[in-house]
Amino acid sequence: MTYDFDRVIDRRNTDSIKWDGVQRLFGARDVLPMWVADMDFLAPPPVIDAIRRQADLGIYGYPMRRSSHYEPFMHWVERHHGWKVNRAWLTYSPGVVAGLSFMILSLSQPGDKVIVQPPVYYPFFRIIENNGRRITMNPLRLEKGRYVMDFDHLEKIADEDTTLMILCSPANPVGRIWEREEIQKVGDFCLENNIMLISDEIHSDLVYPGFKHIPTATVSEDLARITVTCMGPSKTFNLAGLKSSVIIIPDHALRILYNKMLRNLAVEMDNVFGQVAFETAYRDGEDWLRELLEYLHENLEFAIRYFEERIPKIKVIRPEGTYLVWLDCRSLGLDEKGLKDFMTKEAKVGLDDGPIFGPGGRGFQRLNIACPRATLELGLRRIEEAVKALR
Repeated sequence: MTYDFDRVIDRRNTDSIKWDGVQRLFGARDVLPMWVADMDFLAPPPVIDAIRRQADLGIYGYPMRRSSHYEPFMHWVERHHGWKVNRAWLTYSPGVVAGLSFMILSLSQPGDKVIVQPPVYYPFFRIIENNGRRITMNPLRLEKGRYVMDFDHLEKIADEDTTLMILCSPANPVGRIWEREEIQKVGDFCLENNIMLISDEIHSDLVYPGFKHIPTATVSEDLARITVTCMGPSKTFNLAGLKSSVIIIPDHALRILYNKMLRNLAVEMDNVFGQVAFETAYRDGEDWLRELLEYLHENLEFAIRYFEERIPKIKVIRPEGTYLVWLDCRSLGLDEKGLKDFMTKEAKVGLDDGPIFGPGGRGFQRLNIACPRATLELGLRRIEEAVKALR
C-alpha cells in the first residue's frame, strides 16, 4: 500500500477531543479512546500539502470561494454516487451538525415535530430540542442481526405538527446502507404527509464491498424537491476539525430560506484552511480513499473474527458502511450503568455508550475501528481480558 495506515501517531497533548478528553469523559487517563468519529490516520498527503502552502502565505484574511470551488465535489458525487448536481443547489455549512441546526431553524417553527430513527446519531436529539422543536421517535428494528425501518409505525406517528424528518444515511451507529426501496418508502411517506426530509449523508463514501450508497435525492424528482442533503469531506478524509461541509438543496425556495438563515447568523463564510482542504480532498484524494477503504475493511474483518473467536458474548452487528461498529453486549448481563462502568473501569476502553443513541441503545456500545491495527487489537484485548474476569 502507498499509505501507511499502520503507523501509530501519538495524538496526546494535541488538544484532541478524542485523546485529551479521556480524563473528563471517562474518568481516567489510561482509558484507550475508541469513540468519537474521527480517524487516527493522517489526512491525504495532497490535503496536508495544500494546507501547508496556505499556511506559508502567513496572512489568514477573509477567504472568497472561487467560481470553481465546488467543481471537484460535483465531479466526485457524479463519479462515486451517480448524482449529477447543479452548482446552484450547493451551499455551505460549518460542519454537518451546524447545518442540521440551521435547517431546523429555517424549515420549521417552534413546537414542530421532527422524526428521527433511533438508535441514531445522538446530536440529532440535542439540536431538535435546543431549537424548541419536539422529537418524534420511529425506532429501527433489529431483525436477524440487521436493522430495518418500521414503516407501519412510521405511518402512525405523523400529524399536522410533523414538518421534518431526519434520515441518517448511511445509518450511524447501526451501519446500514439503505436500499433504494427503503428510501423510496421514506420518500413516499414524507410526500404524502407534507414533511420535508433532511438526509445526513456524511458517511456516504465509507461503504464496504457489496453495498452501494444511494443519495436520497436521486430516487425521484418529487423526493429531490423536498430533500436537503448534507455531505462533506470530514469523515471521508478525516477533516472534521476544519468545519467545511456542503448542503445540497435542489428546491429554490428551500435554498433561499436556508441561505437567509446563514446570513442572519453571519456564518456564511468558510474557514480559510477548510476551504482549500475541501477542494483538494475531492480533487486529489481518490487514491488515498481507495486504500483507506481496504484497510478499514480488513480492520472490520479482524474485529469480527476477534469477537467471534475470543469474546463470543459480545455480538457484532456487521456494518455495511461507516467505520463505526455497533456491539451487542446484552449477553454480559450488565445493567446500563454496569456496562458503561465495565468498559471504562474494567476494560479501560472508551466507547460510545449505547443509551445516548436513544431507544434501542441499552446494552450496546459503539466502537470506532478507524485506527491502526495495533490500536484496534489493544482495545479488543482489553475487552477480552475484562470479559474473562467477569464473575
